[in-house]
Amino acid sequence: MDKLDNYRLSLGQHQYVPIMIGGMGVNISTAELALEACRLGGIGHISDAMLPFVSDKKFHTHFTKTKSEKYRASRDTFDKTNVKFALEDLHQAQLKFVESAMEQKKGDGGIFINVMEKLNMAAPGETLRTRLTASLDAGIDGITLSAGLHNSSLKLIADHPRFNDAKIGIIVSSSRALKIFLRSGKRVNRLPDFVVVEGPLAGGHLGFGEDWNEYNLKDIVIDVLDFLKKEQLDIPVIPAGGIFTGTDAAEFMQLGSGAVQLATRFTVTQECGLPTKAKQVYFNAEEKDIFVSTLSPTGYPLRVLQQSPCINSNVKPQCEPLGYILNKDGNCQYLDAYEATAVDEKGRKLAVKDKICLCYHFSKYNTYTCGHYTYRLKDTTNKLASGEYQVLSAEHIFNDYLYSTDHKIDVPQPEDELESPAEFIKSA
Repeated sequence: MDKLDNYRLSLGQHQYVPIMIGGMGVNISTAELALEACRLGGIGHISDAMLPFVSDKKFHTHFTKTKSEKYRASRDTFDKTNVKFALEDLHQAQLKFVESAMEQKKGDGGIFINVMEKLNMAAPGETLRTRLTASLDAGIDGITLSAGLHNSSLKLIADHPRFNDAKIGIIVSSSRALKIFLRSGKRVNRLPDFVVVEGPLAGGHLGFGEDWNEYNLKDIVIDVLDFLKKEQLDIPVIPAGGIFTGTDAAEFMQLGSGAVQLATRFTVTQECGLPTKAKQVYFNAEEKDIFVSTLSPTGYPLRVLQQSPCINSNVKPQCEPLGYILNKDGNCQYLDAYEATAVDEKGRKLAVKDKICLCYHFSKYNTYTCGHYTYRLKDTTNKLASGEYQVLSAEHIFNDYLYSTDHKIDVPQPEDELESPAEFIKSA
């Protein structure tokens, strides 16, 4: 029977196991998770979402505190025009985080970074250039451009000495979006090394409108494959979103895909950055708990669990320490929503109904972004005597995707039935 391990992804002269783990932020796709994918021969993504903040937590730097103190005077106003990131600090945070991951790299796989265009950071072009340049400076194996069309992203780094060395890909949700990116690439004589096609069942922000449920990942993948064939472009296509079993993955490979990008089942691994409590919320989720919302101030639809603590919050905007969503004019949809929200009789702000402070709640792991099939996670593991679900290793799930057939999922022996922790690690 066909299985994912029968295939390999070729990027230039390098061959990979055809599994990419998606770049989930903020620090949900940890360096540890990416390193495991790399060790096993696949590609692991780290995310560049809010890396100055992540650096402060991981390396005890002070980028967030320094920025907050610099713009203290604007905390009680809605005018954030002058709240900016220090580009040198941003470069150092990105460089330090990526270098740390690359120094630990083992195995035949790759470490890529997911870089979002929609992370405006109050100066979209300047901060994006800085993040891309720092990643290349740090020796990253590849860059996946996400959350936007990236019309000018390649131009920003065209003069970098590693511009043609690192693998560069784009996430799209249609052949139309890919055509736009290809035009921008031709201007700097640089085609993408791979294309991730993200469908409507993916987690987090979606590249669709309110009609997202009218689309189907396989149809989009076939359309992109046909377009590339017509243009005589040999670029690997990597489907993402709703690929829950190894058989799902193998079916996409049979269509002509180069690999698959996976995330949902890896959100609840030992190596994932989600807090333990949040992982159990994911395991316990039912299909009715998952919805596509307009809560994100980015303007993109956002798939989340209704148990997310961020919903109906009234947290004061955190632009001075954070401010990653501010546009070039210092505006953010949450700022507008917060300002328009009424106060109670004691002058306290009521719950903000239609938007969330994405920066704050992502930093606190309060936004339970999820893939459509999160409600199936409970079927991939064991419910223990304690009432909690067993958290598996990334290696176990990676190998289940590689070797499983007939949509079967390898559920290991329950942890609480094993004689010792060492026996659990060996079996997992």
